[in-house]
Amino acid sequence: MILAGDIGGTKTNLALFELVDGKLETIVQEQFASKNYEKFMDLIIAFKEKNAIEQIEALCLGIAGPIIDERCRTTNLPWDIKASELKQEFGITSVKLLNDLESTAYGMLYLEEEEFISLNPTGRKKKGNIAVIAAGTGLGEAILYFDGKGYNPIGTEGGHTDFAPITSQQDELLTWLRRRYPGHVSYERIVSGIGIYTLYEFLVETNFAPQPQAMLNLEDDVDKSAMVSRCALEQNDPLCLEALRIFAEIYAAEAGNLALKSMSLGGVYIGGGIAPKILPIIKSEYFLNAFFSKGRFEDLLRMMELKVSLNQETALIGSARYAFDKLV
Repeated sequence: MILAGDIGGTKTNLALFELVDGKLETIVQEQFASKNYEKFMDLIIAFKEKNAIEQIEALCLGIAGPIIDERCRTTNLPWDIKASELKQEFGITSVKLLNDLESTAYGMLYLEEEEFISLNPTGRKKKGNIAVIAAGTGLGEAILYFDGKGYNPIGTEGGHTDFAPITSQQDELLTWLRRRYPGHVSYERIVSGIGIYTLYEFLVETNFAPQPQAMLNLEDDVDKSAMVSRCALEQNDPLCLEALRIFAEIYAAEAGNLALKSMSLGGVYIGGGIAPKILPIIKSEYFLNAFFSKGRFEDLLRMMELKVSLNQETALIGSARYAFDKLV
């Protein structure tokens, strides 16, 4: 039995798993609102108190943040997660902390084909590295390195690299964003949950189109980015549609950047919670054209398999499978 987790800025999923005939079986699973806990160990203790946990053999967590020396100071939470404290709490030595996109990437290897939607009709599956990019609370990026026999996850902090405009409109966007973030404008500022509303604000301030009634006088507790998406997909509002179009364009361009940097002949997988919610936009020509648009390397991008994962528990699956494959 192992304990696996997906530790995000918004929510934390913890689950106990057993491996039966080569397949994962969930014994118990709980979801927590991350912001409700001052320390990660407080959440762990709450999970243990709620569930009668027998001795576990291993523990693996996918965490939204960089892992350095078996420790993670989370990017969007005030948590300091240490493998040493978890080893002591559970009385085991087999503890592994992964970046959340490492676990997401590893989980992709265990999804069924029907859990994906293919975006590139000219892409073909080949043996080689796989690039994984996922927009949610933040923007995560990882690589599955193919060593000739199998895949090994490599975490990155690529979502925090410099945003590079690819159109004149995006040139204006970058100038606008620099006033808001004078120190550094990263892809995560745009390609993330909060980024959709940021794009909406840019379009409002540059007088692209009138605001829809639904976006006026929103309450503080309303998810503004989700409302933008709803107005775009359900009401065909021009302003909100344009915000999603730009979002998709930049998302796809960065996916193409990652594909080139990792030489991902094995494919490009899109995870995270946003893509499945705005599939009509992700499946549009805006996304594909921005992904392919790499000058002399456009033909290489057109060869690559490009698909969206619909499984929202891929990171949890990846943490569990990593524990069984590598730790037990």
